[in-house]
Amino acid sequence: MSRERVVVVGAGMVGHRLVDELVRRDPAGLFDVHLVGAEDYAPYNRILLSDVLAGRCDLAALALPEPDDLVCFHRGTAAVAVDREAGEVVLDDGQRLAFDHVVLATGAEAFVPPIPGLVGGMPRHAHVLRTLDDCRDIAARALNASHAVVLGGGVLGLEAACGLVRRGVRVSLLHIADHLAETQLDAAPAQVLQESLGDLGIDVRTATAITEVLDADGELSAVRLSDGMELPTDLLLLSCGMRPRVDLARAAGLPVERGVVVGSDLASPADPRVHAVGDCAQPPEGGTGLVGPGWAQAARLAATLTGTIGPTAAAGGAPAVRLKAAGVDLVTVGSPGEHDRVVTVSDPVGRRHVQVSVGGDRLTAVTCVGAPDLGASLAVAYDRGTPVPGDPLAMLLPERAEEDGSPALMPGATPVCRCNGVSKKDVVAAWEGGAATVQEVAAATRATTGCGGCRSVVCGLVDWLNASDPPISQSPQDGREAHVAATQHDAARDEISAS
Repeated sequence: MSRERVVVVGAGMVGHRLVDELVRRDPAGLFDVHLVGAEDYAPYNRILLSDVLAGRCDLAALALPEPDDLVCFHRGTAAVAVDREAGEVVLDDGQRLAFDHVVLATGAEAFVPPIPGLVGGMPRHAHVLRTLDDCRDIAARALNASHAVVLGGGVLGLEAACGLVRRGVRVSLLHIADHLAETQLDAAPAQVLQESLGDLGIDVRTATAITEVLDADGELSAVRLSDGMELPTDLLLLSCGMRPRVDLARAAGLPVERGVVVGSDLASPADPRVHAVGDCAQPPEGGTGLVGPGWAQAARLAATLTGTIGPTAAAGGAPAVRLKAAGVDLVTVGSPGEHDRVVTVSDPVGRRHVQVSVGGDRLTAVTCVGAPDLGASLAVAYDRGTPVPGDPLAMLLPERAEEDGSPALMPGATPVCRCNGVSKKDVVAAWEGGAATVQEVAAATRATTGCGGCRSVVCGLVDWLNASDPPISQSPQDGREAHVAATQHDAARDEISAS
């Protein structure tokens, strides 16, 4: 019997996850899976590029598992066309891959605004941060740069600015909106965030645009600002958002709006053989630009194509935003309702701003600047649906935060890794199956392999589980059975409480 061929175009984090899911769900080898990646590297964790730029981790930490031997990986080869009539994907090396299904996982590209001096090509030392090569080029230039300008005060721009400061470069951060991170923050917490960045030595200028990029013999020399000022610089980093890569789909005659239009089954309405996932896709629910929903799409599509019902990534709740920047802490999650009660503690002098929104007896949104431990505790309370006390201000007390943070009090369904839809009970199950370290839990559940924001929670759970192992006089198996019994008891108790 001939095998069905699935060609996945794009070897980013979502394309890599899709081929992994296909192989896992196809033990009989009924599918011939091809992965096409334009970059010369094995798949890597793009989310951690800002951590590499900041020197908090090395390039090895970005590596994702190599595609399974059953996958034909076309590394360093770009797809240049999808020939729907012939049923083939055309590669830039001349190959034509016949397909039964083709999946576009082409992701997004950094947006370069049409500023004079950037149109038609960027001068040397002007960069975006999207690929491994981008990160290497920026880090290399930072060795000799005296002043960097970062354009864009969203999360990635903030992380990049902090990373460059950490490398000893003087940084000016320019943002066209009236306050930083306006998509995630209101003006008050954004002001606290801006002052925290100022403490690191970052010159933040809001309501400011670049009207021209100046160069000398093709090398960046300065930028002209919207107020007419000329700002000398020898490194420019553009962080102005992303645009879905839709050129292949558009050239193939597929419906394209902001992204590649697909239905709830992730197939194009124009051709059921063509699918799209991740940043390039535009499903009915819209896109988020986050890896967690993309991974969930990969699992769903793999289940559809293989006709399996196995586990798919669970919904991790509302996307959480965490700023991964040394010296600055930001956590925001959820969306407040129109009639929610809002409790705010603002301490600009202490560089802290905490705001919680309460609907009924549950948290509906959390914003926390400058209080990392409290932010983590409130995010856990949001995830697990912890009942809010009569006075919501009590949730902001450190004593309560420490008490509620105990792993023993976390219900099994509490999300631990939002990117991968991993809950506490999934981590416990992996531990019961023999995973005794964070690395082993990650291999079994994929927790920590996304943005990395859950690593401290997973470490705490693993430490707690290992500490719950019995004394040496008791066999490990007996101890694990006892733990299982205790977990079942807790689950029964939670079920009774909920009824």
